[in-house]
Amino acid sequence: MQLAFDIGGTFTDFALRDTKTGLVRVWKVPTTARAPAKAVTDDLNARQKAGEFDGRAIEDVLHATTIATNAILERKGSRVALITTRGFRDVLLIGRQKRYDTNNLHLDKPQPLTPRSNIFEVSERLASDGSVIAPLDDTEVATLAKTIAQEGFDAVAVVLLHAYANADHERRVGEILRQHLPGKVISLSSTISPKFREYERTSTTVANAYVAPLVDNYLTSLEESLTRLDVSANLSVMQSNGGLVSSELARSFPIRIIESGPAAGVLMCAEVGKEEGFDHVLTFDMGGTTAKLGAIDGGVPAVTPTFEVDAVNYKKGSGLPLNITAIELLEIGAGGGSIARTKMGLITVGPDSSGAEPGPICYGSSGTNPTITDANLALGYLNPDFFNGGAMHLEAAGASKVIARDIGEPLGLSLEEAAWGIHSVANANMERAMRIVSIERGRDPRRYALVAFGGAGPLHACRLARALEIPRVIVPRGAGVGSALGLLVADRKMDMGLTRVVKLNGKSEREIGEIFAELEHRVGQQIEKMRHGGHIRIERSASIHHVGQGYEIRVELPPGKIVPGYERAVLDAFYTAYKREYGYNDNETAVEVTDWYVLASIVGDDKGPALQLDGATAASDPVVGERKAYFPETGGVTACKVINRYALQPHHRFQGPALVEERESTTVVLPGDAVTVTSSGNLMITIGGTT
Repeated sequence: MQLAFDIGGTFTDFALRDTKTGLVRVWKVPTTARAPAKAVTDDLNARQKAGEFDGRAIEDVLHATTIATNAILERKGSRVALITTRGFRDVLLIGRQKRYDTNNLHLDKPQPLTPRSNIFEVSERLASDGSVIAPLDDTEVATLAKTIAQEGFDAVAVVLLHAYANADHERRVGEILRQHLPGKVISLSSTISPKFREYERTSTTVANAYVAPLVDNYLTSLEESLTRLDVSANLSVMQSNGGLVSSELARSFPIRIIESGPAAGVLMCAEVGKEEGFDHVLTFDMGGTTAKLGAIDGGVPAVTPTFEVDAVNYKKGSGLPLNITAIELLEIGAGGGSIARTKMGLITVGPDSSGAEPGPICYGSSGTNPTITDANLALGYLNPDFFNGGAMHLEAAGASKVIARDIGEPLGLSLEEAAWGIHSVANANMERAMRIVSIERGRDPRRYALVAFGGAGPLHACRLARALEIPRVIVPRGAGVGSALGLLVADRKMDMGLTRVVKLNGKSEREIGEIFAELEHRVGQQIEKMRHGGHIRIERSASIHHVGQGYEIRVELPPGKIVPGYERAVLDAFYTAYKREYGYNDNETAVEVTDWYVLASIVGDDKGPALQLDGATAASDPVVGERKAYFPETGGVTACKVINRYALQPHHRFQGPALVEERESTTVVLPGDAVTVTSSGNLMITIGGTT
């Protein structure tokens, strides 16, 4: 058996797979916010006592988590000391000079993860080529280490000028710190992010130190709890790049698991796209706390060599930059638990969420603010007796009362109008984000299919598709636990990158060969630690630009031996990518590579039979009833079919309006839309189409 679980802000999703038959059982439980792993161990313990779960049968444990992301967003990480070169104490505070919103005279820069009072300087200096201008003073470092020990810091980040070109000084600082600070986390930029651009490198290294103690304690506690449940299998953790790593490597590079859960969901979407013959897919994951949007081009999830956490209004330069390879995603505060309010005569939704505790009002807990889930219940889209497969009962009367009081009365709206306003504003927020992911990044949404998943994704997907003229929406099997299913199809991966500025002048092949030899050796050492059958595949890429340009584009490079002619192949790959990005080429300006990357994947590992979700029924009629729901397309409240997803058979067809119910999610099919059940069991919705 394989056990996969994704801990989200509101729900924790599970998938338990029999590797011999491919049969997968899925379920979800509310997340325990104060102790995220508790929901996992409590649920598995209860199922084990009931005879539904046998820990001894588990041979693989796969995990996605938001613990590192939440620590940064909520500023609840460790107390970090930063050591840097004398004269560069304010790199984090200065950041980049460019304003992310030119016309906003009151904008705030991203708040650093450690204050200036926790930043210390040492005497040393390297040139940009790594040569020593001023040697490191060991005595000064030892004195500083004693000061840091006395002040009780949890972790130390070391970021010296130009350490990407020569790591000797940083390594020596690390050695001295470990002598005086045994057991403390020491993060060296030459290990965590050996790249140029001082601000980004410093931000990444500090963030790694900031979350490292928390991630270490969390994974240790989780593994101990699983052991008590007789689960002795090794734990693998999803990274931001869409690859699994051992818990040991996750502890060593915790910054790489920042986008852990969302990345797993995109992998599931890529598999669904392949099943249905779509190479170009937009992904839409709406859970209880946030909505995540991404893209798959040519069957491959789009990746970025750097991204930002805690950005303001999606603007580049407004968040904390992290130099790690990640699946390209845009995350916004629009989940089922996002809180609705009135402001200056308008409805606003999010970004704050009621989460799992207290949760939406309809959960019957201690929630007091109306949310998107409350609005969807009031609109008739949700079945109060079949939420989470009947494990939770929703209180419709309480939700409607608060929506009418807090939204309807102040704005002079009826209950339906107020609930529809909340639903519409949430859709508008997600539409804006999807336009950034698609149109603003050169993707024509009319050429893409939209794969919707997460507990609330299928409920909003068709209206989002209509707004962007996306012709097809695919709701996969088990959409409500998409990230957990994505873990089951993920490969084990490790990537590394470094900065070496190399001009492509016809004489660089030897230097290119040396760079990739170093990177492939280093990444090979790491991937061997989690060898899990199969063979290792190496992929290369580089960040390249014309000399004088301020930014680069990421370019995939050819594999194989680096022989005469390889540099020409690198140039050709750059020109192809540049023309695709900008529409023309400049063949006269010199070209240089700044960053080099290697991705090692374990492939050929037998994952067993294809996934088959349980829950199918032999019922002859999938239409199980009728419910009134609000559809402005038909003039308001309309009686529509309620369909049991598990009774649908391949090639079954029907028209909207309809509500397709399954345990973990509900799909809202709009009037005028047509649904076909594919041979794989996915719902293929044609927007404005006919059967």
